[in-house]
Amino acid sequence: MAGAGVILAATLVLTNGKIWTGDGLAKSVVIEGNRIVAVDGPPPEGARVIDLRGRLAIPGFIDNHVHFVDGGFQLSRVQLRDAATPEEFARRIAAHAKKLGAGKWVTGGEWDEQLWNPYQLPARQMIDAITPDNPVFVSRLDGHMALANTIALQLAGITRETADPSGGTIVRDAKGEPTGLLKDAAMNAVVAVIPPATLEERVAAARAGLAEAARFGVTSFCDMSTSDAYADFRAYQQLERKGDLTARVYLFTPIDAYERLKNAGITKRFGGDRLRIGGLKGFADGSLGSSTAAFEQPVEGEPNNRGLVMPELSNGSMAKWVADANAHDLHVAIHAIGDRANASVLSIYESQPDFRTRRFRIEHAQHLNADLIKRFAADRVIASMQPYHAIDDGRWAEKKIGPERAKGTYAFRSLLDAGATLTFGSDWNVAPLDPILGIYAAVTRRTLDGRNPNGWIPEQKITVAEALRCYTSNNAYAMFAESEVGRIAPGMLADIVVLSDDLFTIAPQKIENVQVDMTIFDGKIIYER
Repeated sequence: MAGAGVILAATLVLTNGKIWTGDGLAKSVVIEGNRIVAVDGPPPEGARVIDLRGRLAIPGFIDNHVHFVDGGFQLSRVQLRDAATPEEFARRIAAHAKKLGAGKWVTGGEWDEQLWNPYQLPARQMIDAITPDNPVFVSRLDGHMALANTIALQLAGITRETADPSGGTIVRDAKGEPTGLLKDAAMNAVVAVIPPATLEERVAAARAGLAEAARFGVTSFCDMSTSDAYADFRAYQQLERKGDLTARVYLFTPIDAYERLKNAGITKRFGGDRLRIGGLKGFADGSLGSSTAAFEQPVEGEPNNRGLVMPELSNGSMAKWVADANAHDLHVAIHAIGDRANASVLSIYESQPDFRTRRFRIEHAQHLNADLIKRFAADRVIASMQPYHAIDDGRWAEKKIGPERAKGTYAFRSLLDAGATLTFGSDWNVAPLDPILGIYAAVTRRTLDGRNPNGWIPEQKITVAEALRCYTSNNAYAMFAESEVGRIAPGMLADIVVLSDDLFTIAPQKIENVQVDMTIFDGKIIYER
């Protein structure tokens, strides 16, 4: 970096626009190599000048919660997210099976039964006849429920005699036969018999994901990889060695295997500025959409269903893992959706002697009450949330938890007002990777069905600047990288995004149409629209 009062030959200068630094507004930024060397400094002689033409430039987006390689794979798997009828659902699966050829697994999906009118859940009988030669395992959009056809159930050894596993449910019909729907831990039996992807396939999926990330201005992300985390890590390593890792990755691995990192002497955010490990991901419950989120009160219309608590939470294993991992300086993040799950995880964190300094995270933190919101702030636990889910779930959430409990759903405003650290991500491939859609969701809370033009639970809206911080500096803090990324300032890594429109001046309802015009990563332009 240049010394005081001296600017060395720069590679890029951005000028003639509005530059939101994270701390305020500037008119220009000077980049030398992969670092920012000046804000509002004069353009050095010979530098390449990028004329913003009045456009808005911001720090590169950070996605605090993705399933990145899975997202890359999903780009080439069967697409069911917008299959609006059971017939279209079945047609797409049949067409994909034909494309793959006999014997190949049909996976992917992200189906949403809430689109179907009349409402119904899928069953294996919908697809058995049209997939006679292919095992099928397609996930609901939340990843906590999936449909298997009969071939897949047979390969997994699931019959009417198979007992529900701890933390999971095999959905059955009136005669006790499996319908093909499997919830949470019950999915593991099928996952275990699907042939694993090769390293080459994982690298290709990661490349596809990185192209999507560049298109949407995502220059850093926390990958909440689970069962295949170390295989994903090898794919990232290969890309980094070749200089092709065009985003900064902080990889989280399964907490139940934390001793693998502990025994290797690895601690939080171990690695370089492009690839780091040392984060651990655990699960406390399921999801609202699959009616497996753990609540204090039952799901509406299901008096015996308060959701599923993962066995490691109820048997004390999670508390043991967190204590030992924390003692060895590993970084812990736990998925919790329902209020009961959030309370349990906060209690585990509060039992640690140094919990307020550890940047513990709760992934989703979806359904809270006033007491839990206060605890997030007092405990300094990071609320790692995904705003797009609010405008998606808002179409139907009250059918499951009622209007009163819904008031604490995606409580962005309440968390910020309480002084909690709020961070945003996409949960891709569960939801779109595009951070602009997340900002739109947080600022407007206009549900996807158009029924809430003024916002669903509008008192939880936040401002554009607050939403941007949740996608930049707050996320940098959540991945221990606040001195490197998340702001535009001298000495920071040069990750910058140029947008087509000014988020601060356009009507909030138009934010969803804003596009990324340019993505700069590590001082290099990696995407131009």
